[in-house]
Amino acid sequence: MKTMKWLLRRELWEHKGAFFWAPLVIAAAMVILMGGGFAYSMAFGDATNFQWQGQNVVSIQGFPQDLRYKIAHVAATGYLGVAAPLFMVLAVVVFFYCLAALHDDRRDRSILFWKSLPLSDRDTVLSKVITALCVAPLITIAIGVATSLVLLLIGMIAAAGKGLNLFAPVLMEPSLYLSPLYLLAFLPLYILWALPTVGWLLLVSSWAKSKVFLWAVGIPLVSLLLLFWLNFMISPVAPMQFDIDFIGEQIVARMLGGLMPGVWLSEVDGSSFSHMKNGLDAMLVLGESYRTLAKPGVWLGALAGAGMIYAAMRLRRWRDEG
Repeated sequence: MKTMKWLLRRELWEHKGAFFWAPLVIAAAMVILMGGGFAYSMAFGDATNFQWQGQNVVSIQGFPQDLRYKIAHVAATGYLGVAAPLFMVLAVVVFFYCLAALHDDRRDRSILFWKSLPLSDRDTVLSKVITALCVAPLITIAIGVATSLVLLLIGMIAAAGKGLNLFAPVLMEPSLYLSPLYLLAFLPLYILWALPTVGWLLLVSSWAKSKVFLWAVGIPLVSLLLLFWLNFMISPVAPMQFDIDFIGEQIVARMLGGLMPGVWLSEVDGSSFSHMKNGLDAMLVLGESYRTLAKPGVWLGALAGAGMIYAAMRLRRWRDEG
């Protein structure tokens, strides 16, 4: 356990810029740009009028009480949505981290130093898997929640400057406090959906001598193109053909796109969310998301990802060339 703790610390020390500083810089930019827009609206906008669904409401005296609580509910349930750019950055960061995880120490020969230590290949690879699937998302979630709260506060101050006081109704909303917990509840789902991509990238990183990105992206895409060409060639004489749509969506897309948070929503029936007109229903989204685990493809992909991670451990035992 102590060995794994130090291996995880090593990953954080070596990739602090990607895992911590990159989302922090983007979060700061979001606060400056979006918060600055709120501040500008408060300072130079018309403080006596407030627009809501095409309706012009004059100050707080003319603002209906039920409408004020409706706005507060929407703000409290959906404030974490502004952190979406950070989770897109997370997918890119983890993608390139996994590509370099087992390749860089072979390229610079530092693998010889690490193999001289009493560290197993299993623990080394698992530390990178845990970093990609748990540590990096948790850091992004923490920064995302903090950023969303800061922007929510600035937005409420801007609204108060226009005569609309949302502090009391927003603070009374349970969703304000539960939303970060809902976000954490998506983490096990993210891990299962991301396992095929992490496994594939680590497998390529463990054996590719160079051009890791081209190998990782090129093999699935070229294979898909070859199958498409083969279908075209045999279509006049063969009644049976490869299901290109299935292979593209369930294999290639899972291998390359599983790190994008919310990718499982493509498997959810959109009509389930049709009645969400008064803010985000996090419990409904969470429930519909976990229903995707009833599909065997999720578990088959996770097993395939685990198998590729095991193969990466085996390859690391003898791949030490530069």
